[in-house]
Amino acid sequence: MKAWKHLLAGVVAAASFIAGGAHAQGAPVEVNYGYTTADHVTLYVAQDLGLFEKAGIKPKFFTFPSGAPLIAGLKSESLDVVTAGLGLAFALGQKIPLSILYINSNDATGEGLVVNKDSPIKSFRDIGKAQKIAVASGTCAQVALYLMAQKVGMDYAKMDVVNLAAPLLRNSFLSKSIDAGIAWSPYSASLDAEGFRVVSWDPEYTPDGGVCPRMTAARPEFLKAHPEVGVKLLQIEAAAADAVAKNPQLAVDALVKRLSLTPEVAKAAVERVYMQRPTLAEQLDPKSPHSMVATETGLVGKLALAMKVLNTTKTIPEPIPLNVIQQSVDPQYLKRFAAERRSN
Repeated sequence: MKAWKHLLAGVVAAASFIAGGAHAQGAPVEVNYGYTTADHVTLYVAQDLGLFEKAGIKPKFFTFPSGAPLIAGLKSESLDVVTAGLGLAFALGQKIPLSILYINSNDATGEGLVVNKDSPIKSFRDIGKAQKIAVASGTCAQVALYLMAQKVGMDYAKMDVVNLAAPLLRNSFLSKSIDAGIAWSPYSASLDAEGFRVVSWDPEYTPDGGVCPRMTAARPEFLKAHPEVGVKLLQIEAAAADAVAKNPQLAVDALVKRLSLTPEVAKAAVERVYMQRPTLAEQLDPKSPHSMVATETGLVGKLALAMKVLNTTKTIPEPIPLNVIQQSVDPQYLKRFAAERRSN
């Protein structure tokens, strides 16, 4: 739980601001907030505790089963703020302007290679023993499998890859139609709880701890009209993290409520993804693999590598130019938030 707790100095002051100071500044800012169905701990806890409203934001939330409809919402400008994974990079590829504000989590920590109960595969190094491998096209899972193949010296193009999303792996394992698959959280935890073994996790075969960032972003025009929202979102994130630090059950209950998970699976997802998320200090460190301020490594490097892989696998027609990614990663709100915390 230390990830945001010990490095977000002054988080209590942020919570006090949210609780008391925002309403005096006038009418709340209306925000259309879209997010994909996933284990968004701080977002859900902030909803449950009414932290958006306390910060002077009037949110209208929209949940999407995948990145494609969320991208459509961005394209039509019907969404102002979004939280998602690589779908945001696809939005950049469609020339949809975005300002990426901060990294919510490193989803690679909760994504891994899952095999059937009686599989001879003991780790990712045995991937050559799999006949059919399931990954969802255009996702972190596909990127991870490509990098796994590269690491063990296999040709991804010669693998028998089945386009299958993580929620569908269980039935495919039961019918013996696949031998292995890449599953993201919380499905990796659900499968593991049922005996479908997670034999390796993404950070074992992907560079710099994984290539699967979950991010919060906003439309630049919306931020131009409401420049205070960027920092407010970070204040809400910090206040929610502080609440979870004081009462971890809030995180578990939030996932059980929204994703219909068992408490045990929800707890495993919280421990594997939420509690290992990048810290504020890491995001502001130019040398960190999760850096928001580095211009060629960090988040920029992860997004560039992911898009290069998806282009190589012919999932996308062309990689996104590096300068487009660089222009979209916008650390100014993180810097302002950190400066405010230091001053308090």
